[in-house]
Amino acid sequence: MGTSFNEQFDQHGTWRREFALRLKLLAEWMKDHELLDAAVEERLRRLETHVRSDKVMVAFVAEFSRGKSELINAVFFAGYGRRIMPASAGRTTMCPTEMSYDAEVPPCLRLLPIETRLQPQALMEWRMVPEKWTRIDLDVHNPQQLAMALEKVAETRRVTQDEARALGFWQNQAPEDNPMLDAQGMVEVPKWRHALINIAHPLLKQGLVILDTPGLNAIGAEPELTVSLIPQSHAVVFILGADTGVTKSDLSIWREHLMADTGDTATRLVVLNKIDTLWDALSSPKQIQDQIDRQCESTAEILGVPAGQVIPVSAHKGLVAKVTDDAELLERSCLLNLEQALAESIMGQRQKMLAAAVASGISDLRAETARVINIRRRDLADQAMELHGLKGKNSSVIKNMRSRISQEQAEFDLGGARIHAVRSVHLKLLREVFSLLGSTSLKREMAQLVSTLQQKGLKLGVKKAYGETFERLRGSFGKVQALTAEIQSMLDATFRQLNAEYGFSLQVSPEPQMEGYLRDLGLLERGHLQYLGIGNAFRLAQPEFADRLVRALSTRLRAIHESAVGDIELWSKAAASQLDAQLRERRRNFGRRLEAIDRIQQAAGGLSDRIGEIRAQEHALTLLDSKLSELTQVLIHAQASPRAQTMPAPLMA
Repeated sequence: MGTSFNEQFDQHGTWRREFALRLKLLAEWMKDHELLDAAVEERLRRLETHVRSDKVMVAFVAEFSRGKSELINAVFFAGYGRRIMPASAGRTTMCPTEMSYDAEVPPCLRLLPIETRLQPQALMEWRMVPEKWTRIDLDVHNPQQLAMALEKVAETRRVTQDEARALGFWQNQAPEDNPMLDAQGMVEVPKWRHALINIAHPLLKQGLVILDTPGLNAIGAEPELTVSLIPQSHAVVFILGADTGVTKSDLSIWREHLMADTGDTATRLVVLNKIDTLWDALSSPKQIQDQIDRQCESTAEILGVPAGQVIPVSAHKGLVAKVTDDAELLERSCLLNLEQALAESIMGQRQKMLAAAVASGISDLRAETARVINIRRRDLADQAMELHGLKGKNSSVIKNMRSRISQEQAEFDLGGARIHAVRSVHLKLLREVFSLLGSTSLKREMAQLVSTLQQKGLKLGVKKAYGETFERLRGSFGKVQALTAEIQSMLDATFRQLNAEYGFSLQVSPEPQMEGYLRDLGLLERGHLQYLGIGNAFRLAQPEFADRLVRALSTRLRAIHESAVGDIELWSKAAASQLDAQLRERRRNFGRRLEAIDRIQQAAGGLSDRIGEIRAQEHALTLLDSKLSELTQVLIHAQASPRAQTMPAPLMA
């Protein structure tokens, strides 16, 4: 048996903290040696933030009564020695529930009333209004109080059909999906719209976020779940019942909410839960296993996933086995197989993505700082050659040398006007880029779609407006790509000219590519289309639902635009800082050359002393470059094997 998800996630958390510390120490070391320009500092800050605050969200999705909450208890909370999430018979988790850890917030359960669905604000906006949430403090050291408090996520209330329709739980066009009416003609609906649980569970402290979702009816009524939260999850665990197989409602969730956004099954794990219902005293172990295998094969075929991604489990028996320390029952429950699959599919994928981002960032950082060191080395070599040429020369020659250096310095300073002009054009083009990706532009591009969705009654032509909106958004990214290419071309020509005139080693990086953001737009568009079909026509006719839909879409689009802006800003800052660094080094070089001449004029032995100092500085630069290579190689090696490992000794000067 390989490393469990809990063990591997714990190792991943330890590595992240140690790696972030190494990045911070590297930044301090570079600052001490004047290697930390604005771009390098920003790159290090982003890397440290990315590594330290990296979150891994796992969404658990299932129709009602599939044992989803019991599975969460078995995998994550068995250490409490009892159930923490409510997992009794019938419907338990009635509202989407997020479990995470924020050190700045006391342990608590926050609940958003279901009535907020009658207002247009998206879930993300409600998060910014804490006073609208009902808060219950949690005692993480008291499992009984913790479990009793969390039972509130299962609370319901009874409303009329009209109220249920307004809240999104009753649809005349799909009566088979509607909840049961009681004797008074009332409908049972969740009391809460969304729940946030903040507890200092070891895995949550390491950056794990668990998203527990309710059944099909609740998922479809909450656009932000399917447009934002589920698509952004790093993995989705889809739970079915081994006794029922893939039902019609299971298949609806899979097709409409899990595969519509990506069509990619790599981050989807399918759990065939409740295999203990197939344990039959009248059947042999082989017969039971054959039956489980057939169910797995059938499930894989229906859902279109590899058979290896369907994991048979008994969450109930697995939880009991962990609590009672029954190794035989734990093995029979197959829970460890699921934990290993989670470790390999989720943590393996996440570590690869994080490692690739870190490796790229460290390599870019190394290249940028190496250029500064090379400039210093070349300036020292030029100084040494200049001073060697003064050996045996009289004072007038030395005086002429000083005049020539002063003249070079003056000519160099005059060249600053041309550099300023290039920067002005650079900033003008950047403003155009940021304008295309700004909030005002986004609102303008979405105006037609918003207008269509705000029409009363049936929304005719909404699909056309939707398609046109995304076509314009793609066009904006196309314009951004053209502008960044223009900036790159201009900087490249300027840098080549400066390199030729002043011996610089300026090199502009290729402009950020927009393909990834266009791909994100495509995924978002496909994931959203489910709401625009005939089946959702009556739901779209409700103004509140249409408003929530467009707000959820706007939130996701804004995040995509902001991410693109961040990448372009870093790329632009890297080019500007590189130029600033080499200009600064050249000006320092002029100062050092003039200082050396002055010292030579004042003391006969000054020339030999200065040449000796330059040799010592060249040696120090070689050591500095070697140390930088060593430190960055350590970081690259560390991200390539993020299992628990001992980091090297602290940085030394």
